[in-house]
Amino acid sequence: MVVCPICGCSVREANINRHIDSNCSDLVDVLSPPATQSTGLQRAAQTTSFFHTPLRKSQSSQIAAVDGEDQRPVSQKRAREGPINNAIDGDARAVKKSKTSNVDKVAPLAERMRPKTLDDVCGQELVGPGGILRNLIETDRVPSMVLWGGPGTGKTTIARLIAQTAGSRFVEINSASTGVGEVKKIFAEAKNELSLTGRKTIVFCDEIHRFSKSQQDVFLGPVEAGIITLIGATTENPSFKVINALLSRCRTFTLAKLSDDDILIILKRATNLEPPSSPEATSLIETDDNELLRYLASFSDGDARTALNLLSLALDLLTQPDITMEKIKSSLTKTLVYDRAGDQHYDTISAFHKSVRGSDADAALYYLARMLQSGEDPLFIARRMVVIASEDVGLADNTMLPLATAAYQAAEKIGMPECRINLAHCCVALCLAPKSTRSYRGLSNAMTALEEPGVAGLPVPVYLRNAPTRLMKELAYGKGYKYNPHYKNGQVVQEYLPDAIKGRKFLEENDLGDEIDEDLAKLNANDISPPKGSQRSESMQHLSVNGHHGSSKYNAATEEGKLDRADKAGRGMKTTTNNMHAETTSAGFTEVAVPVTDTWIEDMAIPNGDENPMTDGDGQIEEVVYDEHDRSSMPDAVDSDYLDPDGG
Repeated sequence: MVVCPICGCSVREANINRHIDSNCSDLVDVLSPPATQSTGLQRAAQTTSFFHTPLRKSQSSQIAAVDGEDQRPVSQKRAREGPINNAIDGDARAVKKSKTSNVDKVAPLAERMRPKTLDDVCGQELVGPGGILRNLIETDRVPSMVLWGGPGTGKTTIARLIAQTAGSRFVEINSASTGVGEVKKIFAEAKNELSLTGRKTIVFCDEIHRFSKSQQDVFLGPVEAGIITLIGATTENPSFKVINALLSRCRTFTLAKLSDDDILIILKRATNLEPPSSPEATSLIETDDNELLRYLASFSDGDARTALNLLSLALDLLTQPDITMEKIKSSLTKTLVYDRAGDQHYDTISAFHKSVRGSDADAALYYLARMLQSGEDPLFIARRMVVIASEDVGLADNTMLPLATAAYQAAEKIGMPECRINLAHCCVALCLAPKSTRSYRGLSNAMTALEEPGVAGLPVPVYLRNAPTRLMKELAYGKGYKYNPHYKNGQVVQEYLPDAIKGRKFLEENDLGDEIDEDLAKLNANDISPPKGSQRSESMQHLSVNGHHGSSKYNAATEEGKLDRADKAGRGMKTTTNNMHAETTSAGFTEVAVPVTDTWIEDMAIPNGDENPMTDGDGQIEEVVYDEHDRSSMPDAVDSDYLDPDGG
């Protein structure tokens, strides 16, 4: 027997279909009593129906009675617990609200103060009135994007507000805890959501730069197809940390570092929403000059999250007896923001290099101390100074390269913290040294020439080629080469460049450029001392020039050095005047020490073996004596082409 699902009567199983076709009028079991609605339900509980799937035990409490409240079946557990409270669950709502409030209470102050609307976001013009990102949000044209900014600038907040304003489904993932499998599952759900309801899905990926390149590839398809709108947040430069294929499909928005005034507004808003608990704390915070809040704003260095965390700490400290402003300041600690693998690493060393190049020792020492204090590798700094010694000082002072190399070796052998002294020594010496980019620019000019068609493969002149074998000698390799040491003063007429670029000049004559800084010209016109970085030094200005080319021009008033080349010049000079001392070194270079005065020293042409007068700033003639090196060991051969290249 089975129970008819329509009338509730008992019918033989073989006749149930015919019984239903007869509108429940035929083939009813005559032995069964007339079925009422209540008895039908009771029989349904006792007799297995052909069309009935038994309910799980846990579902029995969800079935409502049809005729009366006391006919609703309940589970055994609920029966033991007593009667069911059928009132509207106002108490349950209160319990739920209480749970939410408890979560809010334990959340950090920075989380509780998170802006609820775009108007609450401080310091970001992108989402301010008329901002480009705000216009995209309000017109529902939110593209996939990468938000690049420092910590505490509002990346996560803006992403959540975008989803809230656009009415889209919002999924937040973190690259540190989310795998590729979970991400693909999110994409599948987003596709179903879009096809069934038409609602878009915004996927916010925090710290997207922590995903590897292969993991970032997973986003390409869904972003390209428009299945998801990706919002990636990163504190690192996306040009280096986000793959180009994904970056080309996203717009990059740079979030500015918050100013102290922006942080102050955020802190005031926090104190208004959650005021201090004691009058003493209120009196310390709510002052006319907002001393504490301004101190916290400056201390946070543009990080709103740090500022709010510091405010929370300060509010806790204010509950202590006899607390003062000085005690609060001394209790606050700060970790220097410096990432040895990120932009801070490269930005700081770049600022250090440019400060040395600009001869600003104070700025260079500041950046040096900043890097060392933040745990930068001292060898990384030392390597950069070795490069500076050749790139920026170069031929102007050839002693700087050995000094920088020695500083590197000292840092390598001594280590921190003592090697910081060696680094400071080299740093200041490089700042005070004169600058010359002559050799560096010459190499750059030669490298540029190699990019011209055919220049890189020009054949080496035959007489300059090496001839270690007899075959090569038979091919005239090296034939006709003039060995310079065999000739007087090593001077010969000989072309060393390939014929196609014969006479090409790569090494420029001037040590530095000839552009004039308009700001410096204005200062000079107004007789104002030039600022730091104009290569001024209160100590002696040292200029090293090659004694082989002895003509030089030096303006000590503006400290601009210019080396004028001459075809004939004295070797091995020793010059003494009231204003200048020049002495030839063993390497054949002349070191000139000039005090910072208004004296012009110009056109110091030095012919061999002759006396040359020098005029100082007052027009007085100073005695100049030139000492020749002993050339007895030099050959006496003279290249006839050198004496008379034209054969005259």
